[in-house]
Amino acid sequence: MGPRDAQLLAALLVLGLCALAGAEKPSPCQCSRISPHNRKNCGFPGITSDQCFDNGCCFDSTVAGVPWCFHPLPKQESEQCVMEVSARRNCGYPGISPEECASRKCCFSNLIFEVPWCFFPKSVEDCHY
Repeated sequence: MGPRDAQLLAALLVLGLCALAGAEKPSPCQCSRISPHNRKNCGFPGITSDQCFDNGCCFDSTVAGVPWCFHPLPKQESEQCVMEVSARRNCGYPGISPEECASRKCCFSNLIFEVPWCFFPKSVEDCHY
């Protein structure tokens, strides 16, 4: 085996290990709480649900005219806090601290400006694949 063969073997080994690691399957709330018209494509025509989930994406083929394999909503500390920004209902006031928000038993995320950073959680009972 020459040096070129060893490099090829090493590259294949790395690719195989990456494929085994796979992406984490998103939670039901990360998938079911995104509006169909807000879905961002994460697959290719004919992708299966298993292939989609293996890529860390959501799959829902019940709505025509929108991507069936799509990127999930961002993960939050609590499943109750996973929701589209437009679904947030204010639970605080401008400048509220994460600690004050938590004392109100609400969710906190300050990643997006001009939306409530402290917002009411939603029940996870409505979440499904």
